[in-house]
Amino acid sequence: MDRPTSDAQVMVAEARKAFFVMFGFLALVWLTQLANFADDYAPAREYGVVSGDLGTLPHILTAPFLHWSWAHIESNSGPLFIFGFLAAYRGVLRFLGLSLLVAVTSGLAVWFFEGGNVETVGASGLIFGYFGYVVVRGLFDRHLIDTLIGIVMAASFAYMLTVAVPGTPGISWLAHLGGLVGGLLGAWLFRARHPRKMRDKPSSPGTTGNPRADLHKELGDLGLL
Repeated sequence: MDRPTSDAQVMVAEARKAFFVMFGFLALVWLTQLANFADDYAPAREYGVVSGDLGTLPHILTAPFLHWSWAHIESNSGPLFIFGFLAAYRGVLRFLGLSLLVAVTSGLAVWFFEGGNVETVGASGLIFGYFGYVVVRGLFDRHLIDTLIGIVMAASFAYMLTVAVPGTPGISWLAHLGGLVGGLLGAWLFRARHPRKMRDKPSSPGTTGNPRADLHKELGDLGLL
């Protein structure tokens, strides 16, 4: 007879999948950069998003994979992996849906509102989308660990929001803002339909209905206490 799978085991399994998904995604972005660099950044010029240009509208799905320089991709890689992993470890399928939503909202913000005939590329919109999603996901799912993670991420990386406001030179603040909006929207659209209760009576064995006790139990299941 098989042993029942605990919540902690499920979380560890999903975290493992999330790690490899983000590792593969980042590897794809870097391989794309190699091809981009080898072709003198012609792909970035050809597959970027240009405001109001109908021909570039489908490029909202390709622009996040392209960057203008090695410095550009290097600055994006760390935050992309961190926030992407945190967004994915609760479920890879949900993460893929979130990624599509964020790419669309970020790209559309650029396509509708960006000024000038300039191609916009980069993974920054995805980064801001994952950040927004991670910060508020726990509130929509009513999950203690995710709420705590959201608070820590918000406190640690709030400075990022300064490049999602008008006036930042050389940066598409619209792509950042559109991605952030997509991440917040995704946290609601992809919320758990049967969220864990924080204050009500226990709905499953092993929970107490007490937020502090449930938090200690979750941390203990993960081996953190």
